[in-house]
Order: sequence, then C-alpha cells, then structure tokens
Amino acid sequence: MKFLDLFSGVGGFRLGLERSGHTPIGYVEIDKFARQSYQAMYDTDGEWTAEDINKVTDGEWRNFNGTVELIAGGFPCQSFSIAGKREGFLNQTKGTLFFEVARAVKQVKPRFVFLENVKGLLNHDKGNTFRTILNTLDELGYDVEWRVLNSKDFGVPQNRERVYIVGHLRGDSGREIFSFFGEDGEVNQSVINDLTPIDSPRHGRRGNIIGTGGISPALTATDYKQPKQILVNPATVKQVGNLSDSKSFGGNPQVGRVYSDDGLIPTLNTMQGGGREPKVMVKEATAKGYDVATVGDSINISQPNSKTRRGRVGHGIANTLLTGSEQATLTNQYRIRKLTPRECWRLQAFPDELFDKAQQAGLSDSQLYKQSGNSVTVNVIEYIGRLLL
Repeated sequence: MKFLDLFSGVGGFRLGLERSGHTPIGYVEIDKFARQSYQAMYDTDGEWTAEDINKVTDGEWRNFNGTVELIAGGFPCQSFSIAGKREGFLNQTKGTLFFEVARAVKQVKPRFVFLENVKGLLNHDKGNTFRTILNTLDELGYDVEWRVLNSKDFGVPQNRERVYIVGHLRGDSGREIFSFFGEDGEVNQSVINDLTPIDSPRHGRRGNIIGTGGISPALTATDYKQPKQILVNPATVKQVGNLSDSKSFGGNPQVGRVYSDDGLIPTLNTMQGGGREPKVMVKEATAKGYDVATVGDSINISQPNSKTRRGRVGHGIANTLLTGSEQATLTNQYRIRKLTPRECWRLQAFPDELFDKAQQAGLSDSQLYKQSGNSVTVNVIEYIGRLLL
C-alpha cells in the first residue's frame, strides 16, 4: 500500500513499513534536524513533503484521495479539551495535533490509519483523551483496535511500552490485526525471528549493546543539556542502608563493594564470582533505597539526586530510551559509560548504515540522542505492517 508518513521524525514508521512491503509517497516533519536526518537516510526525491502539518490545506490532502491507502504516524500527545457538549470531532479535538491527523484522514479516506503513542495516552485525563480519539475515528468511519506492545518482544533489547492503534475504514472488510497477538501483547517469536535482518553486528539480538545481560532501559529525549553523573560514590552508602558493615551482603565485607563514578575499582581478587563481582549501587526511591547494578546492566544516570526516581537499573535490559544521553552501562572492564548515539539507534532497530548517513549529515550527538528517543521501534512497525497487507 502507498502511505503518508506523518510526524515522520527519522523514519521509524517509514523503514518498518517499507520493509513490510508498503511504499512511501510523502512525509511531514517540522523539526529541521529530523528532516535533515530523514532526507540523508532515505531516497525522498520526487516525494511530497510538508514541514508544518497545520499549514497543509484540505485541498492538498484531497489530492491523495484514491491514491493513499494508509496514513501512519506517531502523533504528539497534547491535552484534549472536552468541556461542554459533544459537537463532532472538529470542535472536540481542535487545537491538538491529533486534530490534524483527523483532518487528513477525513480528506484522504485511506483504508487504514496506523498510529503510535505513549502508554499513558490510555489513562490520560481519566481516559477521556483516548475516548476522544476513538470517537473521532468512529465519526470519520473507522473501526478501531489497539494494543500495548513492548519493543523487547520484537528482537531489540529495550523495555519500551507503547500503544499502537489501527483504524479500518468501515466496509473495507479488513481483518483484525491485533487478534494475531496473544494475551498481554504476547508475540509469536517465530515471526519475530523472520523480521528483516539487520546488517550491523549482533544488532537486534539480546546480548549486544549492553553486555552480558542484553536489554536496555527505554530511550527518551531530554537530559542531554546537563552533565550526567552516577550516584554510586561510597559516601552515599550510609544513606541507603549502611552497606559497608560486615553484616551486609551475607556478612562478607568484600561482597557488595561500591565504586565511584570515575569508573575505577579496587584491585580484583582471584575469587570473583559467588557475589564478589564488582557492583555499583544506584539510589532509588524504593523501600530498600537503592538497587545494585552488575556487569551488563543498564543504568539511568539522569537526575542523580532525585528523591522520586525508581527503576534506574535495568537488569539485563534497557529502560525506555529518552531523548538524551541518560543511559549508561557497567562494562566487562568494570567501567561505567554512557550508551553512544549509535547504540541508542540500534535499540530502535535502525541499521548502522542509516545511522551513519544521519551522522555524516552533520547532526550533533545531542540531536542523534534526541532522534532515537523520539522514534518508534522499527521492528514493531514492520511486524504490524505485514499484518496490514
């Protein structure tokens, strides 16, 4: 099917849908750095494009009626104002970017609408926001299904839950998509193994990027504006349970030693193993007050002095990628280091070849981190894209 790529970012939807047999004919993206990457990564010659979706006229959208069968995109989630009586989707969603999706769908009338958003969309404003989206698509003539899926189930080592929404044009006799998934979003792993192979070494396999454990916390896109630290200084031990006394960690003072954020550790003894492996202690807002990271675990190093952060350590998995450089890992050399932009892109299932094109286009590391955190996971899009055929 021919599709339009809305809020395209660096093309996570595009790449996944192309791999599953669909054809892009246009894209919309307002961020100049994302456009710079997108145009460097893909052959966009001859494709229609717009920067500001708010400025695309109804007439421009109608030009795609009868040609475009699929509209796709990860739209930004803004607050919906639903005060007063229901007066149709134009009034109910006006002023939000979802309204622009709805406006495009109304004019184009594609067979499918394929959207992605954060899991929190489901309970935003006590569920009223999501209800508005469903009602809007229903008024436009679409039957809608949705499912929360986790990227870690699609061959990438990242714990990233997102809600995926598929709208079917009523009367088009399209089959249900998410009936192909098991309970709680469980996926057929034999199908995952058949996803388009990535040509970068060990990409998309548990065990790369992070080390021995294999899965990273989820990516996001902020926190790159301030220096990052890891709260693992031995001076913090007393704050989190007096780990330095002989009763800690089974009564062995050698076990559970905590090392500083410069990445240096004491001389290794010949009895590593059995709980004696070097560790770092990471402060968390939990009853225990801390978590312990070992080799191969990921560590979120943003806001190190926060008193409310939980789940900073990913045991064998990365937490959701954000838009900054807040992900780190404890390496086999017992050093703490940040994940590189390339590794973050790999966590979203982008091949090194496309990352290289974006990097060579002159993007800064801060932009590359941001773009990975804002992207969708390519493998998930590819999987669902195959079901749309």
